[in-house]
Amino acid sequence: MAQIEKRGGLLRKSSASKKPLKEKVVLMYDEIFMTEDPSKCSPRFWEELFLMKVNLEYLEGKLESLDGEELMKIKDNINCLFQHCIQALGEEHPIRVVNALQTLCALIRGVHQKNKSTSGFDIINMLMGFDKAELCMKNLMESLDSLLCAEGSESLKSLCLKLLLCLVTVTDNISQNTILEYVMINSIFEAILQILSHPPSRREHGYDAVVLLALLVNYRKYESVNPYIVKLSIVDDEATLNGMGLVIAQALSEYNRQYKDKEEEHQSGFLSALTNMVGSMFIADAHEKISVQTNEAILLALYEAVHLNRNFITVLAQSHPEMGLVTTPVSPTPTTPVTPLGTTPPSSDVISSVELPLDADVQTSNLLITFLKYSSIVMQDTKDEHRLHSGKLCLIILTCIAEDQYANAFLHDDNMNFRVNLHRMPMRHRKKAADKNLPCRPLVCAVLDLMVEFIVTHMMKEFPMDLYIRCIQVVHKLLCYQKKCRVRLHYTWRELWSALINLLKFLMSNETVLLAKHNIFTLALMIVNLFNMFITYGDTFLPTPSSYDELYYEIIRMHQSFDNLYSMVLRLSTNAGQWKEAASKVTHALVNIRAIINHFNPKIESYAAVNHISQLSEEQVLEVVRANYDTLTLKLQDGLDQYERYSEQHKEAAFFKELVRSISTNVRRNLAFHTLSQEVLLKEFSTIS
Repeated sequence: MAQIEKRGGLLRKSSASKKPLKEKVVLMYDEIFMTEDPSKCSPRFWEELFLMKVNLEYLEGKLESLDGEELMKIKDNINCLFQHCIQALGEEHPIRVVNALQTLCALIRGVHQKNKSTSGFDIINMLMGFDKAELCMKNLMESLDSLLCAEGSESLKSLCLKLLLCLVTVTDNISQNTILEYVMINSIFEAILQILSHPPSRREHGYDAVVLLALLVNYRKYESVNPYIVKLSIVDDEATLNGMGLVIAQALSEYNRQYKDKEEEHQSGFLSALTNMVGSMFIADAHEKISVQTNEAILLALYEAVHLNRNFITVLAQSHPEMGLVTTPVSPTPTTPVTPLGTTPPSSDVISSVELPLDADVQTSNLLITFLKYSSIVMQDTKDEHRLHSGKLCLIILTCIAEDQYANAFLHDDNMNFRVNLHRMPMRHRKKAADKNLPCRPLVCAVLDLMVEFIVTHMMKEFPMDLYIRCIQVVHKLLCYQKKCRVRLHYTWRELWSALINLLKFLMSNETVLLAKHNIFTLALMIVNLFNMFITYGDTFLPTPSSYDELYYEIIRMHQSFDNLYSMVLRLSTNAGQWKEAASKVTHALVNIRAIINHFNPKIESYAAVNHISQLSEEQVLEVVRANYDTLTLKLQDGLDQYERYSEQHKEAAFFKELVRSISTNVRRNLAFHTLSQEVLLKEFSTIS
């Protein structure tokens, strides 16, 4: 018997003498693309259509192949198909429901592809007709809501979420997608929450639900009242918030695990052996090749939860097993197109493995630790534009956390100590820290470590000024909390001071290049004011009196850097150039640092001369400092412990619009044909009763 091949909607016998035959469903689609009503000659046309396996590729391709005029001629038939799809969603037979959902996906994508240049209203008219649009969308959203909340098939729920993601992301700019007005009016917010609050449905659909929610929250968020924003901001159900936190933690954990695997693979490879022989000259090059696609969609979801919902802050500290340490078989993820911003969900095996009882041998972790590890990876490389955006979003999330009173309470809680193994960029002048030597400390220490790591590793020609400013702001906000609540944190502050002074040195040595692009005095002023915070209020939050002495020692030891900075800002503040005002602010801010240097330096020199010592030890310098505090006069500086609170709408709107556009494009690309495949569904509904 001749073998039959199926290709592009054709059933073709291998014998060349016969004409190729079309599948029945393709013949039915062809009838829809005629101007006549297909049900005129065949009254059971629509009933039969939804019993046929959908040919997504053919239907979308056919829609795309027509020009605008041809499409308008068959508008009534397309409206009719859309309405019958919605009717079929209420059918008892799951096969009809599946076919209707898939047909809707193809219709929405196909018509949008065709009408990219036209307005959203034309698309509404083409799909539903203006007069029926409101009722159509109401029925569609109610059916989707029922399917998502029912105790029925998981595959059906998955397809409902895919359809919703398809609906939301058909336009690059989701705020121009007018169909979403109906999704705002007929909210599915409660259905999303229900998925997140029930462990079985969360394991199956949590990722898609969280990404869908993050996108819906960003629809016209600056122009009108978005009900999803309002509702998300007041959620207080613990199970729901924890569920959302778990989905986000699992996705970030999966990224961290993939990165760690690639890093280990790298280290055990040939290049590693070569590096060991020759020295560390190739380390940076080797490191640059370790690249795992970042996940902005899940990061956006974390940001919206932290930014909008005060109750979600408690979820950051909820303990769960260290996800990277739970060993489970990981199913291979389907290949997706290489896209700028990853939204590929973690495999379901990884998701289900994490919700295990806590094991005494596995270190507990929480969402904040997972996020800090993720940040330490994506913030390493900011040369790539998308990683730069990822790093920026990580710092914005940390800014929101650093401003929150409750978050600060658990960050600084001495009874909540963790080992946080952050990724550190390989650098020639330092050894890689051994994981075993990591101390257990309050979580704020890990945040500060991350900020210090960023400061030290990004002094380069393509200077990420915006990220540096955010980084210093995070440190400042944490210090303000410590000063206000008199928290004496046992932290190696010297590392921070040293990093800040090195950053000042970098700004000065690259003055000409940097000033061509940035106002470096904004950053210099922030750094100087951090030192002023320590000088003015250090006695209220530094752990011991000797820490305060060490601060003075560090300022005196590095006095040349502060002297050079003063000379630079004095030069520019006395000229009538564009930097006059910005530089003069730094001049005024340096008053106490200069007073310390000018007060102690002569006394140290005198001590050395009297005792005939050419070079004083640190202890000898500290002895001089302690003996001469009483005669030091400092000026009280106002506003050092004040800061402007984070505001998205006025300052970050452009960034988020661009980010959401990238995420939308990527989600759409990843909704490839295989994600809407019927294979699983047909197995589940193998009989039609």
